[in-house]
Amino acid sequence: MSGVSVSRMSPSKSKTSARITEERSQWKGGAVKPWDAGREFDIRGSTREENSLFFWPMQRSLPLTSLSSFALASISVLATVACSHTEALSPPAAAPVAPTMTHNRAEIPDKYKWDVTPIFPSWVAWEDGMKALDAKMGEFAALKGSLAQGPQAVLHAYRLLDEIGILQGKVEGYTELQRDTDTRNQDVSSRFQRVQALSARFGTATAWFTPELLTILQPTMERWIAQTPELGIYRFTILDNYRVQKHVLDEKGERLLSFSTRANDTPDTAFQELSTSDIKFPKVPLADGKEVTLTPGAYQAVLATNYNQADRAKSFEAYLRTYAANANTYAALYNGILQRDWFLAQARNYPSTLSAALDGNNIPSAVVDTLVTTTRQGTGPLQRYLRLRQRLLGLQTYHLYDGYVPIFKAEKHYPYEEAKQMVIASVAPLGADYQAKMKTLLAGGRVDVFENEGKRSGAYSAPIYGAGAFMLMNYNDTMDAVFTLAHEAGHSMHTVLAFQTQPYVTANYTIFVAEVASTMNERLMLKKLLESTSDPKERFVLVQHAVDEIVGTFYTQVLFANFELEAHRLAEQGQPITADVLKDIYGRLLHDYYGDAVTADELYRYTWARIPHFYNSPYYVYQYATCFASSAQLYKAMDTGTAAERAAVTARYLNLLKSGGSDYPMELLKKAGVDLTLRATVQAVVDQMDELVSLLETEAAKIK
Repeated sequence: MSGVSVSRMSPSKSKTSARITEERSQWKGGAVKPWDAGREFDIRGSTREENSLFFWPMQRSLPLTSLSSFALASISVLATVACSHTEALSPPAAAPVAPTMTHNRAEIPDKYKWDVTPIFPSWVAWEDGMKALDAKMGEFAALKGSLAQGPQAVLHAYRLLDEIGILQGKVEGYTELQRDTDTRNQDVSSRFQRVQALSARFGTATAWFTPELLTILQPTMERWIAQTPELGIYRFTILDNYRVQKHVLDEKGERLLSFSTRANDTPDTAFQELSTSDIKFPKVPLADGKEVTLTPGAYQAVLATNYNQADRAKSFEAYLRTYAANANTYAALYNGILQRDWFLAQARNYPSTLSAALDGNNIPSAVVDTLVTTTRQGTGPLQRYLRLRQRLLGLQTYHLYDGYVPIFKAEKHYPYEEAKQMVIASVAPLGADYQAKMKTLLAGGRVDVFENEGKRSGAYSAPIYGAGAFMLMNYNDTMDAVFTLAHEAGHSMHTVLAFQTQPYVTANYTIFVAEVASTMNERLMLKKLLESTSDPKERFVLVQHAVDEIVGTFYTQVLFANFELEAHRLAEQGQPITADVLKDIYGRLLHDYYGDAVTADELYRYTWARIPHFYNSPYYVYQYATCFASSAQLYKAMDTGTAAERAAVTARYLNLLKSGGSDYPMELLKKAGVDLTLRATVQAVVDQMDELVSLLETEAAKIK
């Protein structure tokens, strides 16, 4: 996918059910790599030390060109994707596998596994679905030239698009869910590739739709919609095409750009091959006499568990040097991404790559500018936290690779059944109806709970219209796993409420609001856990989890966005883009955000080379920070004021979830009480960080 998204414009941008995958690797380790080259998804880094977050963005309108519905939305906080850059700054707890479970999937009780029969009862039914999908796509292609016949012709086309999107989400979801429980199954993988190929053909075959739609004058279209009640549910989607009309090419131009899709993915594909298939990870001897091959997972494990700073330093130097050795190649690939984005922005008549990336969801550039400016001015609490870590760890110097090792170990275990009840209890402030729906969601068949051989790592929520939400977990009894469950359940409940309220065309919400629901549920879980304990050590670990979420989901993502802005502006200005140039930008930003709270290590200036997000989905991760700021403001309003005021805020929040993608995300948030163009909205997160660090200092003083 390109960095330019003009959503809801055409079948090649038509909405599909997509998925929100939130990859929280839960410290399982292993290489992070994209599922399928060419699909739009975001990775906020490559290991949890980057707080890497996979995201296949869920959008109101998703391209059928080269990517499919189900795969398009991943919201992940995994350690494969999980949120940050500061070498994680998220101290992991021990991650034992649930003691009563086995790695043999056949022996895991059915209540802890997905029941995919609501999607299709069998593979035979799936094959019938594929045939029906192919036929419907052919039927849609035959509609070319018919739209001007009148409102009924437009209605027929959009209804057919709905049928295609719903069916496409099901055929892909059925294959991908089963593939993710056993990635070794080549039969399922081949079926998934068939879906992708069918979707790619459809994208090119329907490039005519939006240009033809826009030959109908907007006043005429508005009159048709007013005269045809059945077109009412499509009003927002249809009229948004006119908003972006100046960025839509004629049929010949749209068809030409559709042919560039696979070429546009080449720099990203090359990055993935260089970073996975061709990379040779170094071996380092540690102080205990063991030699470790520093794959991403092994490197992460050293940082997270090894209390010998010299071992962490040695591992960091060897690992980052692996990427630095190929810095010129990485720079050339990233320059390819930057030039591609600028080409596509100009081709669609945008003044900048940022405006092109934001226009699909009608986001003003001021949102990103305010986010970056306010965060840069609010790094004081972040630096204060790092100094606290240095003091409590007893380190003479503090480096980013010291952000992983726990200050205090989380020794408490949380069996899944207990965690499930905790999640249900924690959402009581959202009302009895929400809580009842959460109980139903977690009752069985919707959550694939435990790790098994061949299962995809991390965690995600997959929305499939007409079948519901499906959650993947690799639950391991840790505190981090409890928060992951709460997080993914937040995504799934967003899906449940949106799907129950909205028709298909407006059911899917954008990534710009998706993380509001997930982080809200984490906040509610934190409150519940803090209320249940007075032990200062346990409270410290809980509060530190919240602090690390801010570091990873907010500060680090803004730093990433800051880097992307500066790099893209170089391309727009025709400036040279080399490894040295990129290294200098990144090094300067590290100093701007972390100041003298960390020792400046030269090799960290090469971090840009290994962040998959920069190559996979430019201008994407800023939305993690805006979502986090939105949920922070809503939570604060829910937790303060009179009972009537809290009830009103809660009602607005639930309406936000029920609204799906029925309006632009900024408008939906404003209706809920959040305005992201205001500095105060972003500053609230900085203030919260300051309060939590103070609480950490208080609890630390009580620990004997």
